[in-house]
Amino acid sequence: MKRVLLLTGKPGTGKTALIKEALARTKVKGGGFYTEEIRTGGIRQGFRIVTLDGREAILAHVGISSPYQVSKYRVDTDSLNRVGVSVLRQALKETDLIVIDEIGKMELLSPQFKEAVTQAINSGKKVLGTIMLNPHPFADEIKRRPEVETLLVTRDNRTEVMKKVLDWLTAEVN
Repeated sequence: MKRVLLLTGKPGTGKTALIKEALARTKVKGGGFYTEEIRTGGIRQGFRIVTLDGREAILAHVGISSPYQVSKYRVDTDSLNRVGVSVLRQALKETDLIVIDEIGKMELLSPQFKEAVTQAINSGKKVLGTIMLNPHPFADEIKRRPEVETLLVTRDNRTEVMKKVLDWLTAEVN
């Protein structure tokens, strides 16, 4: 069994929900963060980072000022570094499971985030996360690493992927 398990797939297939549900069902303690949409009146306005210990920060939003932009969203790399990167560094020191949701276009605008991802994968600890489906040099390099298993999530295979994630979370890694 590989030490790093990354879910990939098209937006809206439930990758983040799957990770949150698997962590809740197994009660495995980890450190890290997930991302969730910010919606106003049913319309997506941006994304926030939510740490597993409950801190939050804006990752990207249509209404903020930033030199970085992905699609219609301005990306706040300072918030990502202050909250997301710091919680990954904390998890490296304090937990056996590091959760990174997501290794995506917005997050990869931060060199500190890329460094934290690399440190997590090199740490010898279990890493559970999501990674962008589309080609990207850094993401593609991560996917090719021998200690990384990537699972494609679709609307049709969610139950099967959940079983694999639950088995992985509760198994010992060689």
